[in-house]
Amino acid sequence: MKNLKLYSEITSNLQLQSEGEVLLFAAYDIERNRFFFASSENLIYTLHLSSFQNERAWTKGPLQAEIDPLVLEPDDFITSFDYLMEKEALIVGTSSGLLLLHNVDGKETEVVGRVEGGVKCISPSPDGDLLGVSTGFGQLLVMTHDWDLLYETTLEDHPEGVDVHEPDFSSTEMFGSPISWRGDGKFFATLSKVSNSSLKKRLKVWERDAGAVHASSEPKEPMGSILEWMPSGAKIAAVCDRKAEEKGPSIIFYERNGLERSSFQVDEPIDATVELMKWNCSSDLLAAVVRSGNYDSVKIWYFSNNHWYLKHEIKYLRKDGVRFLWDPTKAHQLICWTLFGQVTVYKFIWVTAVMDDSTALVIDDSKILVTPLSLSLMPPPMYLFSLKFPSAVREMAFYPTNGKNRLAAFLSNGSVCVAELPTPDTLEELEGKEINVEPCISKTPLGFFLHLIWLDSHVLLAVSHHGFSHSSCSFSSSEDRLLGYYLQEIELACSEDDIPGLLTCSGWHARVSYQNLLEGLVMGIAPNPAKKHSAFVQFDGGEVFEYTSKVGINRRDLKHDEKSFTSSCPSMNVIQVGVTEPSKLLHFGLDDMGRLHVGRRILCSNCSSFSFYSSLADNVITHLILATKQDLLFIVDINDILHGELELTSENFIHVVSKRREEENNKFIHIWERGAKIVGVLHGEEAAVILQTIRGNLECMYPRKLVLASIVNALNQRQFRNALLMVRRHRIDFNVIVDYCGLQVFIQLASEFVGQVNNLSYITEFVCAIKSENLTQTLYKKFLSPPSSKEQKDLDSNDLKGSDANLDANNKVSTVLLAIRRALEEQVPESPARELCILTTLARSEPPALEEALERVKVIRELELLGSDDPRRTNCPSAEEALKHLLWLSDSEAVFEAALGLYDLNLAAIVALNSHRDPKEFLPYLQELERMPVLLMRYSIDLKLHRFEKALKHIVSAGDAHFADCMNLMKKNPQLFPLGLQLITDPTKRGQVLEAWGDHLSDEKCFEDAAATYLCCSSLQKALKAYRECGNWSGVLTVAGIIKLEKDEVMRLAHELCEELQALGKPGEAAKIALEYCGDINAGINLLISAREWEEAFRVAFLHSREDLVSEVKNASLECASNLIDEYKEGLEKVGKYLTRYLAVRQRRLLLAAKLRSEERSINDVDDDTASEASSTFSGMSVYTTGTRKSSAASTGSTVASKARDARRQRSRGKIRPGSPGEEMALVEHLKGMSLTAGAKQELKSLLVSLVMLGNEEIARKLQHVAENFQLSHMAAVRLAEDTLSDDIINEHAHTLERYVLKVKTELLDSDAFSWRCRVFLSP
Repeated sequence: MKNLKLYSEITSNLQLQSEGEVLLFAAYDIERNRFFFASSENLIYTLHLSSFQNERAWTKGPLQAEIDPLVLEPDDFITSFDYLMEKEALIVGTSSGLLLLHNVDGKETEVVGRVEGGVKCISPSPDGDLLGVSTGFGQLLVMTHDWDLLYETTLEDHPEGVDVHEPDFSSTEMFGSPISWRGDGKFFATLSKVSNSSLKKRLKVWERDAGAVHASSEPKEPMGSILEWMPSGAKIAAVCDRKAEEKGPSIIFYERNGLERSSFQVDEPIDATVELMKWNCSSDLLAAVVRSGNYDSVKIWYFSNNHWYLKHEIKYLRKDGVRFLWDPTKAHQLICWTLFGQVTVYKFIWVTAVMDDSTALVIDDSKILVTPLSLSLMPPPMYLFSLKFPSAVREMAFYPTNGKNRLAAFLSNGSVCVAELPTPDTLEELEGKEINVEPCISKTPLGFFLHLIWLDSHVLLAVSHHGFSHSSCSFSSSEDRLLGYYLQEIELACSEDDIPGLLTCSGWHARVSYQNLLEGLVMGIAPNPAKKHSAFVQFDGGEVFEYTSKVGINRRDLKHDEKSFTSSCPSMNVIQVGVTEPSKLLHFGLDDMGRLHVGRRILCSNCSSFSFYSSLADNVITHLILATKQDLLFIVDINDILHGELELTSENFIHVVSKRREEENNKFIHIWERGAKIVGVLHGEEAAVILQTIRGNLECMYPRKLVLASIVNALNQRQFRNALLMVRRHRIDFNVIVDYCGLQVFIQLASEFVGQVNNLSYITEFVCAIKSENLTQTLYKKFLSPPSSKEQKDLDSNDLKGSDANLDANNKVSTVLLAIRRALEEQVPESPARELCILTTLARSEPPALEEALERVKVIRELELLGSDDPRRTNCPSAEEALKHLLWLSDSEAVFEAALGLYDLNLAAIVALNSHRDPKEFLPYLQELERMPVLLMRYSIDLKLHRFEKALKHIVSAGDAHFADCMNLMKKNPQLFPLGLQLITDPTKRGQVLEAWGDHLSDEKCFEDAAATYLCCSSLQKALKAYRECGNWSGVLTVAGIIKLEKDEVMRLAHELCEELQALGKPGEAAKIALEYCGDINAGINLLISAREWEEAFRVAFLHSREDLVSEVKNASLECASNLIDEYKEGLEKVGKYLTRYLAVRQRRLLLAAKLRSEERSINDVDDDTASEASSTFSGMSVYTTGTRKSSAASTGSTVASKARDARRQRSRGKIRPGSPGEEMALVEHLKGMSLTAGAKQELKSLLVSLVMLGNEEIARKLQHVAENFQLSHMAAVRLAEDTLSDDIINEHAHTLERYVLKVKTELLDSDAFSWRCRVFLSP
């Protein structure tokens, strides 16, 4: 599915020294890129191929060549000629038997040997170690590069006693290769005459070292001595004469064992001859010079799928005597020369034969094989139909217009043919047909084309050349035209009427309407998809200019740099992206090195082939499909390239070992067969990439990214049926339809979805696949992007109504299935299939709506039992079928329980029987239920199904006789107490329920609620106990008052409460009880001092006029102030110490991390497991670690040891261990834990006021100053630590405590954090 395109043709002339002199032989120097010619005048011409790369090389006159004369005897002439790389000299054989070594650089010629009978052929081995020589007497000599003879043997099989005296130097064999080496040099092949026949010859394969015949073939009638062993070693090509069969010559392929493997016939007349044949260096192209009539044709064949395609033909005049040689290093570069010194360098590239509309047009000689791949993937050489042309096709152009496709073909005879293909839907009618296409009628020659495209439906744009012998063979000599290349427009017109459904292959007229002489070599031309009558022309070097019809090339285009490439790209495509105006154009080019260019940027440096995909109806390109030389397939979103979101580096398209497998699979696809290339794509809903393997087979793959893009495009256009069919075909999760549209949008479009799909089986599949997961955020997150604003607007259009109140947006499954169920009931007429689909929606809901489903089954069963002629009966499945469908979808136990939940014992029995349960298991239970009263039966069923609220209602309704069961049910299920209070109205029974509830709350340690509950049922002792349990002393004493305890009992209770509160660490509350209930002023003051409620202590002391107590409170407050001053000073020192330690640890860890990163950068091929291990190792290292951690075996201890280790770690978490991995965070957490609490601030404020009241202003001022400094330093240290934790660099000047103290003082000093201070003591 590919064609060989000629993209560069450079011709120049070699000035020969004498009239009548012709070139006979050529040789090539790979190292210095030189070409050597030997002429009939025994002159050697040295030509540097670099001269062909110069701009306008064809206009600079004759080629500058170095000329060396080779001095021979007058009757002697050159018969063989080659270049020896090891000697850096030419080896020349003559008719007299001389072997000459000619040094071109030193201008020296040395005679290295002489053979009898003359030298017929010289053939160096590929490795240069050996030299094969055949003589005119039929002898074979093999010698080393030092001219030592290894062995000599006879080529031909002569009868005994026959001697050969006359050498044979026929012109047919002079240019052949009687000796041909295999690519590795281990074997070589020759053609030898058979002794009993003058015409037949036999192929012989010789062993290199021993000189023994390895194998020989059956005798054939070959054409001359043309023999060529494929460089890869698979085949040996020879030419066979078939005149006896009245056929043209055939090319036969032999294996190394001498057996004939295959052959093909050259499509030429009987008198045609093959003069020369050569393989290219990659063994995929075979070229030959075929002489027929007045022309010599250079034909190039390609082998694929057991078929030989003639991919290109170049015609020369017979008198030119064309010869050629493949470039030994560039597989697709062909060098041709004529007898009279015209040298032409042809450069080819492979281009896909698949057009933009997925129609394959494969060139094969004078045919174009047409295969619409959208109809069928026919692997070549099969095809749907063929177009037959008068001569071999060299170039073609394809143009889709008005549903039809026009094809223009340039032929090797210089004519142009045009064919208009019918619409794609009628192409199948042409299956197996061969349609002849007539050439266009033109009054003047159109020229020989290198590049050909359509500008519009009636205008062709081509690059033609003039002035070279092979291009002028069809022109009249009187035509006045400059030598060089032209860009010309060709207008086409058809004189025949267009008949729908038929091809238009004749009646076309062509004329050159515009012509422009070019100043440089054109590498390629591509139509402008955004503008009619416009194209882009790429010149050698990668410069791209826009061409406008009838105007020419605009070389003043200021934006041509953006379109141009950094190097020549023989394969060029211009695509249109974006649907808005003005549209954006992207220029893609693939150069000889495999670099894919996008303008002046290189997207991929190892690209082997690429194509484009459009998921939209307007053919706007959306994706680039790219295959690399490592056989990886990438799908790239064009928007990523357009908006620069894709980093344009070649590393994106190289398989790196250290990448995670999951990420790899998202980024690329492995091409399963090595060397497969992209030949085309199927656009739109097909979403397929077509690959062709090396052997020729076609493979079609459906990349997930393209498939999802086509599904998304269908959803944006609300083509739900198409989207669903694609989901089914490609096994995509059905949830993508809901998740991409959005839940709220989809439920509004559910009716439209059901109407479009109109297939209950498909809808059932969809329903069964719905799950709560959002696939756009999980499975397909890498492939799907949220809808654009325009796409979202399209989805939200059509006057969507507000969301239904019954639809739960938090339950995706139930919401979607409810919407589908309603749509089924509205859109689809009643039928058994619809009913089963509805049952599916109920069974698949979350949780399953089995009771509702069974209700529908119950209705069907009742209709069957009635035996009525209700039309609903015919529109529903049988009850048994519906029930079996429900059991197939759901767990049989759940369905049985749902049937019990309907309290229909008969239905439950039917469910049990259809679920194949043993009657001994369920029948006794159902019979027992049937014997119970209705309410008790329902109570029993509800208990079994754990429907406790319904059970409570039923047991309460059963009467007072079952109140004990009611109480037991509530005690076992305490959540039923509120419902029980609502259902039970009797005051006595309500009291029992309340008391039981209070007991439950007490057991649950909810003493406050228990006390309130006990109070509701007047259980005062239990209420007092509950208050006492929760430490609510006011509640205890209040209930004691309600109970009306004696004064002594109240006093005793108060003392007990006071002691309990002191034990609980609540001296302030204990002081209230001591003062208010016990009347103990001394104890109360002491408790207030313990609680540090200084102001209250002073108030009480002064209230009772107790100077001794006032003095006691004063002394205690002064002592407390002194202690706090010392504590805050010590805390200030600790803050500085911890912060200094933290900064040192942090700095050292950052230095260690930087060192490890620098070491990791030098190792680029670290695999993922190693990187992960290194990361985890570093995370567990302390800043003082000098060695590595122990092996993983040490970390695999027992579960018990692991738990013990975790427990120890939990206990020591609050400790700061110097040098440990967690020291940094421990220091930060410890710093944060040193902050002033709200209680501490309240105590400070109270103490400051008390000190002022006592007249100790200086102590109060000092206390406030020290506490303020501590709080400022602490807050500054915490902020500094947090800042350095998130930063990888510690600035010794910026990250200091002093700077941060000033910053905090400026920002926060007036905030609520410092509201405890007295303004009278604030510093100025």
